[in-house]
Amino acid sequence: MAGGTLAAHRRLMAAFVFWWALFALAASAAADLGASEKDEPEAVLRATTIWSVERARSGDRIGLAVVMQIAPGFHINANEAQIDPQPAFSPFPTQIAILETSPGVVPETPLFPAAHTIEADFAPNPLKVFDGKIPVIIPMKVPPAFSEESLQIKIALKYQACDATTCLFPQEITLTAKLPAATDSRPPAAVAPELFAGMHPAVQSVPDDFTFSLLGLSMTWPAAGAGLSLILALAVVGGLLLNFTPCVLPLIPIKIMSLSNAAQSRLRCLLLGMATFAGLMTFWLLLGLVIALSSEFTAVSQLFQIPFFTISVGIVIAVLAVSMCGGFSIPLPQFIYRWNPKQETFTGAFGIGLLSAILSTPCTAPVMGTMAAWAATQNPGLTLLIFAAIGTGMALPYLVLSAAPGLVMRIPRSGPMGALIKETMGLFLMAAAIYFLGAGLSALTVEPPDPPARAYWWAVMGFIAAGGLWASYRLVAVTRRRLVKGVCILVGLSVLAASVWGGWRFTDDGPIEWVYYTEERSQQALEEDRVVVMVFTAAWCLNCKALEHSVLRSRTVVELLDQEDVVAMKVDITANNPAGLARLKSTGYLTIPLIVVLSPDGREVMKRSFYTANDLVEAIASARLSQ
Repeated sequence: MAGGTLAAHRRLMAAFVFWWALFALAASAAADLGASEKDEPEAVLRATTIWSVERARSGDRIGLAVVMQIAPGFHINANEAQIDPQPAFSPFPTQIAILETSPGVVPETPLFPAAHTIEADFAPNPLKVFDGKIPVIIPMKVPPAFSEESLQIKIALKYQACDATTCLFPQEITLTAKLPAATDSRPPAAVAPELFAGMHPAVQSVPDDFTFSLLGLSMTWPAAGAGLSLILALAVVGGLLLNFTPCVLPLIPIKIMSLSNAAQSRLRCLLLGMATFAGLMTFWLLLGLVIALSSEFTAVSQLFQIPFFTISVGIVIAVLAVSMCGGFSIPLPQFIYRWNPKQETFTGAFGIGLLSAILSTPCTAPVMGTMAAWAATQNPGLTLLIFAAIGTGMALPYLVLSAAPGLVMRIPRSGPMGALIKETMGLFLMAAAIYFLGAGLSALTVEPPDPPARAYWWAVMGFIAAGGLWASYRLVAVTRRRLVKGVCILVGLSVLAASVWGGWRFTDDGPIEWVYYTEERSQQALEEDRVVVMVFTAAWCLNCKALEHSVLRSRTVVELLDQEDVVAMKVDITANNPAGLARLKSTGYLTIPLIVVLSPDGREVMKRSFYTANDLVEAIASARLSQ
């Protein structure tokens, strides 16, 4: 009996040891597997950061290198700009997003090296990839009066590692880099200059390559030699086109009539044209100087993010408009009369040039948005040169007309027709004045992320209708031909109808249920596996309005944005909206309009300043493939 009990105890002990050993073995295997899974992304790709200098000195342009070391046998996809389209396959692009920076620091678009091409079993076409050791450079400006103890930047690196046959899940690494601030004005020592060649402060006279984007198409060429000449030529052409923006256009007849009054004296006509040229150049050079020396100011349109500036512009235009309509019959301060176009003075010509340049800034895209954004990242000398070319192009028509007064001799200088032109242009300018006043006041009263008020558009359209009806009425009164009378009445009624339609369209909420941007709302949409269509806009951006009404209200787009798996999100930067401005900066763009389509995994499928309904449809379809 005792022997049986002992044998039973031995069997029980053996079973206990067996199961304990099995459990320990399983636990060890699970731990090894868990560690393998946890360490796998780090083992495949390790990322470190290197600063271009040992200290952050105020006003310097420095760089941060994100160095990725990719394990042998693996690769990661190229960045979005280098990835070639694949049929029925969307490679996950390598991305670097700026999450946080020290106050006033302006990171520029990350500079990726050139990718190379490989064949992979899982891709129908060759892939553009990175492997081995890959440095990505993030240039940035240190604020002129940097007072922090250190410069800090937090970034997110997103990538997908693959071998020749399979791909791992996309990964994200968060990196924080700190650089001590310089304690004196001595130039800080350079670090790894070969890594930062082409952007280091010591060699920053070598400009970055220029990428010209228009309607979704882009071209890149070196910004040196003949390439720089082409950039300057584009800046001149872009400046010339700014004369035909909606707010500048009413000023052209005023200036032509002013030159016509002075055309009898060739010298005086030329001097007035030179005064207008000086006004235009003063604005563009001052703006270029501010952008070159300030890290806080990086885009032309930022002027209109200051409500008091927008309101001031509206007041000046209103004064000019009332002057043109003959409203200065009561005594006013002498400085107001200087804006009166009836007086062909050098001060008035200078003021018209200055005002023309200011009015063009909300409409700098598409050509000038690209140009100004690129110029803002270059050395101060090149920045000023680009803005001088823009001013030259804008002043070119006035210089030509003033140098050849015979071209304006036949323009009516007085009499009923001359008065009618001034009065009509005055009413149109009053519409522009109300537009700027309304945009500025709505920016003062709005609380981001809520949209600004839009009721002022009815007053804008009211003055446009008044201009058209007044011109029609006066022309009908002076003409004798019935056909001409009928055409004038028809034009006046058409302007009235268009104004009513415009007032309704610009104040209507529209058929799309917009979600106004916050970081939490954006993240929630992605967590719900929804495609995010992010539209950057502002009340003062006329190009934004044109795109929203021509593309985003088309029936196809409205139906698409209304679907459950798509979120239509607006980022309105009319007022002081730090979160919206930070989101704009994180895209690598400095100007609006802009649209960004995000797939549910956060990948940027489309990022463009100008787009068509078909572009948007294709981008959303591509974003859905990653669900």
